[in-house]
Amino acid sequence: MANENLQKAVESLKAAKVRMTPQRHAILEFLFETNTHPTADEIYKALEEKFPNMSVATVYNNLRVFKGAGIVKELTYGDSSSRFDSITDNHYHIICKDCGKIVDFHYPVLDEVETLAEHVTNFKVDSHRMEIYGRCPACTSKEPVHS
Repeated sequence: MANENLQKAVESLKAAKVRMTPQRHAILEFLFETNTHPTADEIYKALEEKFPNMSVATVYNNLRVFKGAGIVKELTYGDSSSRFDSITDNHYHIICKDCGKIVDFHYPVLDEVETLAEHVTNFKVDSHRMEIYGRCPACTSKEPVHS
């Protein structure tokens, strides 16, 4: 599935006359193969050995292009660095308060909240976002056991 979505993203960029450089393709491939919602710095660190002449600015610039093309979503949480998600359909995130891990989950019933909000407030709703915070299994298992 990731490979199919990657191919669609590449075709979409080519249709928009965006030149497909090896670095751009590698960044896209990393985004579509990982489900960790990486930061630009994490993408840079993952690819720097393969592309030693690539800068962090190159990663940021490409992410901006991808975001403008609707291929990735930029996620911002508090003061932390932006994270990037290659899944652009409506879905939600649960975030570990300890390690920062982000996991996707889908719950289509929540999409109805936009319709309800419009009905109750007469606003024209564009989108919504929901985040759930907790502790991932790995961090929970590190807790000291109380006797």
